[in-house]
Amino acid sequence: MSGSLVVALMIHPASDTLNGGHSLSVEKSHDDVLVSPNGTFSAGFQAVGDNVYCFAVWFKNHPGDPNISEVVWMANRDVPVNGKRSKLSLLKSGKLVLTDANRIVVWATDTFSYLSVSLHLNDLGNLVLTNSEHVVLWQSFDSPTDTLLPLQPLTRTTKLVSSRSQSNVSSGFYTFYFDNNNLLSLLFDNQNISSVYWPSPWLVSWEAGRSTYNSSRVAILNSLGNFSSSDDLTFLSTEYGSLMQRRLKVDYDGNVRLYSRKKAGDEWSVSWQAFSEPCQIHGICGPNGLCSYVPGSGKRKCSCLPGYEIVNHTDWSFGCQPTFKFESCSRSDSKFHRVSSTDFYGYDYGFFPNKTYNECVDLCLKLCNCKGFQYKFSFDKGYKCFPKTLLLNGLQTPNISGDIYLRFPIDYNIPEEKPHVDFSLNCPNQSDPNNEVLLDWTYNRKPEHQWVTFMLWIVSGLEGLEIVCFLIVCVQVVNSRGETEHRRLVSWVRDNIKETSGLWLEKIIDPSMNGEYDVRKIEMLVEVALKCVEDDKDARPTMSQVVEMLEDH
Repeated sequence: MSGSLVVALMIHPASDTLNGGHSLSVEKSHDDVLVSPNGTFSAGFQAVGDNVYCFAVWFKNHPGDPNISEVVWMANRDVPVNGKRSKLSLLKSGKLVLTDANRIVVWATDTFSYLSVSLHLNDLGNLVLTNSEHVVLWQSFDSPTDTLLPLQPLTRTTKLVSSRSQSNVSSGFYTFYFDNNNLLSLLFDNQNISSVYWPSPWLVSWEAGRSTYNSSRVAILNSLGNFSSSDDLTFLSTEYGSLMQRRLKVDYDGNVRLYSRKKAGDEWSVSWQAFSEPCQIHGICGPNGLCSYVPGSGKRKCSCLPGYEIVNHTDWSFGCQPTFKFESCSRSDSKFHRVSSTDFYGYDYGFFPNKTYNECVDLCLKLCNCKGFQYKFSFDKGYKCFPKTLLLNGLQTPNISGDIYLRFPIDYNIPEEKPHVDFSLNCPNQSDPNNEVLLDWTYNRKPEHQWVTFMLWIVSGLEGLEIVCFLIVCVQVVNSRGETEHRRLVSWVRDNIKETSGLWLEKIIDPSMNGEYDVRKIEMLVEVALKCVEDDKDARPTMSQVVEMLEDH
């Protein structure tokens, strides 16, 4: 062995330990690195911008590969340090301290020891500060960033917080934590507004397969890919049982994903995720923004409501802002515009069942801060009205039965809707490793034979049998005359729905069918049919919208 190589190894040994009285320097970030005994993890300074660094733990790639595979922990994600003269020092007093170029402490552990101390990076990816009697004074597993590693517990005192964006590692808007009801939850919180969106907020705990009775509040991912939580949440990775490198991460887009790979250098693959339909994640398109799916792909895209424009072309979380202004709150100074098959979750002034369209308009006009209202039909409560004070968590998809009616100044010229044109973001040339968030595609629906599609669906779905709800559609679409008979038929159906509860379907179906029909399809057809015969013509769907609702089933 040459003398120069021996000297190099003495100066920069591959070590898993930093002893008291020593430090790691940002200016030697390629050399001042701790490496776990099995070579899986490294700890040191990681560049997060132009001349700014965070002290981090990451998965290694091949020994000779300088690229960091995936960061799993950071000490100072919200206060990065300068690329000159910054240090991580382990004081002989037992405190671990990160200082900036001007020697200001930006991060430190609250530890003290009369005994000698050392910092170890173990094979689990855990940085552990111990004294000479092997007492643990501090460990990184107790203060996670956005990632949970196998055998690292998530407890009542810990949480995972997403990064701000793909290129910004500072704390973002999404938190994975145990709430006060002992449930492992996902929270959207951008300081102005917050909402829990997982488990589904409209479900009680047992409907979501969870339990609130175990107050231990602990969850853990084992080395074989089994995640178990004290609230009864459990899931398995797709390759459960195999020895893999794994990490559970709350991503910047608000989804929680389990990533796996066989060995260092391999690509990471998603082996489980909380949401397969990403538009269900709150806050993703910001205020007054709509989330929708690119047909056939499952990928999402964001767009602004009619009369609104994007706020920040580099960040959809800022949403959209109105291009109009109300001069007064007078009832006579407002009008409404329908956006079909659209829902905004939460921020309702109230819930008002069995309301007509005009009654819903009156409810909204009574509130100066009413932005519009949701209007939808259900078989148990008839037509429901939800006046909205904020338009957040917007979703537009053909299988949504309700519509949103936006409030505008009476003299405002509402822009022509362009439902297939979406705003693009000016983003760096980087792609999400999961290819799930789509922000710059434009989809143009190919013209189709709508009547042929509609009739074929009816025939195939109902096997050619005549049912009352199909007659309602035909009465409305084919023949606009005979209003008295038409109204009697519609009223009869609606009365049966209200009066006979769950038995209404048997009342309106032709008895000759002898129960030989698909209940789900019939219920959906009745719902579509009743939307087609709304008293207010503006509340009725177009035939293209009817076709889309039927095609979706």
